Amino acid sequence: MNTSPLSPAFDDVSSSAPLDIPAGFRPIQVGGSFIAHNGPLYGHWNGQRLLLGFRVEERHTNPLKICHGGMLATFADMLIPCASMYQSEMERRFLPTISLQIDYMGAAPLGAWIQGEADVLRTTRNMLFGQGLVSADGQPALRVSGIFKMGPLIGDGRATDPLGLK
Repeated sequence: MNTSPLSPAFDDVSSSAPLDIPAGFRPIQVGGSFIAHNGPLYGHWNGQRLLLGFRVEERHTNPLKICHGGMLATFADMLIPCASMYQSEMERRFLPTISLQIDYMGAAPLGAWIQGEADVLRTTRNMLFGQGLVSADGQPALRVSGIFKMGPLIGDGRATDPLGLK
């Protein structure tokens, strides 16, 4: 077994310590079993914006105990479509990613609260364009922009509170 401090054993991935989730945030179920396995994600609707977040757990980190860029990219990939559910007048649709641009601006250490908010910039008949910002404990961590395909309706497309946050 490698005992290098940069390659610790990963048998201590689970932790029994409760997560400290900011007031107003609730667990959400979105994105299928991949997100359920890699989350949990939390949402908060403040009446104007959807805030999405998660607490960096051991299982989200790289060997340096910093949130893995892949986990942050996964979060960013969910951020804009989730915001569109609440911050636009469009029907609720599955929004597969066409393009996702991420600028990593800062580290998110183990235990950090990751929080993002996004805006829908434009929709066309076939695509949605959006952008967002993500912070780690209030400090800039990511800037993201994306293009998403207008996929099939989810249900009848009329859900006004699909994540149960209102």
